[in-house]
Amino acid sequence: MSIRVLVADDQPIARQGLRMILDSAEDIEVVGEAVDGADAVARAQRLRPDIVMMDIRMPRMDGLAATRQLRELAGVEVIIVTTFDLDEYVLDALRAGAVGFLVKDTQPERIIDAARAVARGDALIAPAVTRRLLERFVLTAPARPDDTRLHQLTPRERDVLLEIAAGHSNAVIASRLFLEESTVKGHVRRLLMKLNVSSRVQAVIFAYETGLVVPGNNT
Repeated sequence: MSIRVLVADDQPIARQGLRMILDSAEDIEVVGEAVDGADAVARAQRLRPDIVMMDIRMPRMDGLAATRQLRELAGVEVIIVTTFDLDEYVLDALRAGAVGFLVKDTQPERIIDAARAVARGDALIAPAVTRRLLERFVLTAPARPDDTRLHQLTPRERDVLLEIAAGHSNAVIASRLFLEESTVKGHVRRLLMKLNVSSRVQAVIFAYETGLVVPGNNT
């Protein structure tokens, strides 16, 4: 089955560029284009794509507000695509429910890989980008080690969360922890439920905010 993608950007050349890249993959189909956040929400409700590749800075409704609305639309995931790798709104978008983050000068093959990763439920941000974002936006706030959700995790679930925070896929986590990949997927599903977050990215933010992960010690 093809991965259905909706592209949302107010710049025609950006939309066309993403469409060209994504359409070059046999397993990906661009089902529509949106010119702003409101248009993206309306088209997503009608077209039901698997993924919306969403710019942040758009007129009428920006990508952040659109991402919050799309969070309520089952089966639709959002990947943020922006010009700046430290856009001040990116972390808010991730907290709002986006599952991935790309910059517009990303190599075409990585954009395709990102869509495939999200489609298989293995979404993550490149570790280096994750760390820069968190160091700038999250780590300025005091840690919250007393968050009761953290104490609900089993030791193994904590291990898996640390691996996710390091940017590892389910397959790599399985290899590092000597587990079956299906077992890792089960741990991921349960820890997301216990933390009351909707994506791996939000789980990583939680890990940094609570002090479970310390910058520079996450490998």
